[in-house]
Amino acid sequence: MTKPVASWLTDMDGVLVHEERAIPGAAEFIAALRRHERPFLVLTNNSIFTPRDLRARLHAAGLDIPQESIWTSALATAKFLSEQRPEGTAYVIGEAGLTTALHDVGYVMTTRDPEYVVLGETRTYSFEAITKAIQLVESGARFIATNPDPTGPSPSGSLPATGSVAALITKATGVEPYFVGKPNPLMMRTALNRIEAHSETTVMIGDRMDTDVLSGLEAGLRSILVLTGSTAPGQVERFPFRPTRVVDSIADVVPLVTELAEGESEGL
Repeated sequence: MTKPVASWLTDMDGVLVHEERAIPGAAEFIAALRRHERPFLVLTNNSIFTPRDLRARLHAAGLDIPQESIWTSALATAKFLSEQRPEGTAYVIGEAGLTTALHDVGYVMTTRDPEYVVLGETRTYSFEAITKAIQLVESGARFIATNPDPTGPSPSGSLPATGSVAALITKATGVEPYFVGKPNPLMMRTALNRIEAHSETTVMIGDRMDTDVLSGLEAGLRSILVLTGSTAPGQVERFPFRPTRVVDSIADVVPLVTELAEGESEGL
């Protein structure tokens, strides 16, 4: 028997916002979760920004989400590394979201014999920095990447993202990275632990079949795919797995939150 929905996880870009603008229904969705006192967490594979930065960006788009309710691949990576090798050393390619998260768990940034090379997202990848990363991985540093996304959105089109640069380093060294962000179930489990939720009573909302829906599936969550982001309607059937439900946008989830909270729905 399907258990009642008690908590929610949701992707950010393509679900709640698009190009700095709130997607219609996003504010109402957050309001419904708060009205029914449902724990929730906003997840993103973007490692550029800190939760404080993202809160400010979301607030500017009209979404009032506390920074404690934002979980990034940078935070998940820092948590993973702190559990693997507490207060270790790393050579980092990334921006404030990643470097701040690593500093906060006691990691030291260095170019001298680091235990890890940690690759995150940045708006300006430096060939010099990538070359250094290749040399350090060749010398024995363990290779970690925040997420496998090959591209990221911009007003002018796609930009190369962490997955693409990781592939370059792998091609040069023969060493595959360990990706921490979605679709790794590790990111989902750390998110669930953060809000003290259980996979069997949590729903994941996303716009990508290959990260959001897949990570929800592998972590044991029910999933909702919204068609306002990366995965187009005609692509859904190409995948060997399916989301629990497909809807046009986050606006379609708002009444479902209320129905499930008030016991007026048979389930999801």
